[in-house]
Amino acid sequence: MNTETSQVRPQHTTRPGAPVVAVTGAAKGLGRLLVERLVTAAGSGAVAEIVAIGDHDDASAGIPLGTTWHTADVRSPSLAGCLAGVDVLVHTADDRTLETPAKQRRADNLRAAQTVLTAAAAQRVPRVVLLTSTMVHGADPDNPVPMPEDSEVGTETGAGLVGDWVEIEDLACRARRAHPGLSVTVVRPAPLVGPGLDTALTRHFAAPRLLTVRGREQSWQFCHVDDLADALEHVAVRGIEGKGGALAVGCEGALPQSEAEEIAGLRRFDLPANLVFGATQRLHSAGVTPASAGEVKFLVYPCVVDCATLRESGWRPAYDNAEALRALLDARSGKSSLVGRNVGAKEVTVTAASAAGAAAAAIGTAAALRHLRKRRGR
Repeated sequence: MNTETSQVRPQHTTRPGAPVVAVTGAAKGLGRLLVERLVTAAGSGAVAEIVAIGDHDDASAGIPLGTTWHTADVRSPSLAGCLAGVDVLVHTADDRTLETPAKQRRADNLRAAQTVLTAAAAQRVPRVVLLTSTMVHGADPDNPVPMPEDSEVGTETGAGLVGDWVEIEDLACRARRAHPGLSVTVVRPAPLVGPGLDTALTRHFAAPRLLTVRGREQSWQFCHVDDLADALEHVAVRGIEGKGGALAVGCEGALPQSEAEEIAGLRRFDLPANLVFGATQRLHSAGVTPASAGEVKFLVYPCVVDCATLRESGWRPAYDNAEALRALLDARSGKSSLVGRNVGAKEVTVTAASAAGAAAAAIGTAAALRHLRKRRGR
């Protein structure tokens, strides 16, 4: 497909060596936040030019002052036509939603990442920044808190988002080997919080109680989208790279489960591990909950990563874990969830009454399962 271009040139004196930075998904969400920060950097001369890339639906979103706008599909080879003269390409146009069918989301995410890497190599873009998640390291009751930033990446290939991210990291490794002149940096944010986000994490804290595994204490690490946008600007402008081409972004340290419960004003519901994961997988297979047993592990077992590369480069998050959790709770105010599904207040009441409370009860009782199936049928 053809690309459409318009320009709003910044008024500043560019510093020698200042990069031209391109951003996919630039019209909304994280991409828009990043573009706004790059515009500020361009005002001080730290960025030579900003190339904002979005699809046709984004074209009416308005062009931020100081950008060159391209309308293009990030899954189309024509993306290469937007990248002439670009020094750094930051890819934020991925799909992290729970509602997109898993096969479609996987295909779109991998095709977009592959196209970004191929187009960048074709146009001799020196550097690409991809996004995955700290969740590629896996959640486990025996994980150290925190894990080293260069901890091993798991081999998850299931239908969930973690499988998407593991495969994207594999694409990054293959691109480094196939295109020696292309530097690929993978940025791994901790589980994201912020306005408009609907994830397994946000739904977990919208339940009447917090599911926990008996005998295990969870440790929480979050990443606010504002901090992620700041970190991406820092990485793109300063050329920060982590060990092995990857680095983590998140709040410093970890928030204990007891403090999370106090901040959220929620009590825990302890269940044995075999019941939590066995019942969750049955509900997932029945189509009742979008989260598989593997994904629920991240809600009950720790996955906390030391963000050493960014800290050593002088970057610090604006949010700590407690503040990030409060932001999550504010964004989810008025919404309810059971077994990872967004539901109405009436459904929460009916299910909790029939099963003695909360998401954990819905996981553990046939009555809740029948109730949710009945509502699906209607």
